[in-house]
Amino acid sequence: MTSLPSISAADLAALLSSRLCHDIISPVFGIQSGLELLDDMPGDKESMELVRSSLKAAVAKLQFARIAFGAAGSQTATIDLNDARTVATGYMAHEKPNLVWEGEPGYVPKNCAKIVLNLVVMASASISRGGEVKVMIDSIEPFGATISATGQRIRLQQRLVQMLDGVNGEEALDAQAIQPYYTLFLAEESGLAVTYEKTDEQVVFRLAPKPAEAAA
Repeated sequence: MTSLPSISAADLAALLSSRLCHDIISPVFGIQSGLELLDDMPGDKESMELVRSSLKAAVAKLQFARIAFGAAGSQTATIDLNDARTVATGYMAHEKPNLVWEGEPGYVPKNCAKIVLNLVVMASASISRGGEVKVMIDSIEPFGATISATGQRIRLQQRLVQMLDGVNGEEALDAQAIQPYYTLFLAEESGLAVTYEKTDEQVVFRLAPKPAEAAA
């Protein structure tokens, strides 16, 4: 049974902002470094390539964050899963694992798309190197999805495991732990449950409606 620590709205907003800055700062620094090199070596091809690749990464991460963390419309808005797949593909193009996305398309409540995208990030982070992250949209109504990571030396963040297992650690949440918290918070708000199974070479997250007795 999932269990979440208590956190204020102000702390949630601050930690999510820190997480977003953490994701964006690396490609932004890449752009800065490339431009500084171009000041010293105008027209240098390697410097231009650094600027281009860093800019693409920054744009992909911002487009991803707009849906995964942002409002993306009104509170009752739905999101086209094709749009979610597009931003996930762009994000994962700059990560080590490959992304595979399968299942029926359709419009879903925005929180469902947010949960899937955040689980993609956590699945990717669990792989030491290479590997594959796979998204399977199991059903649209009621919404269900399976997100798996397959690769060498699968490792899950300790706070994520604690929250999924219903254990609240004593340490305060930080910018790294806020993403698991936010993901599971959205699931609670949406009447969904996130469960997982892990081996040395794979972790599988399943997102499905809570059983009636648990929801009550």
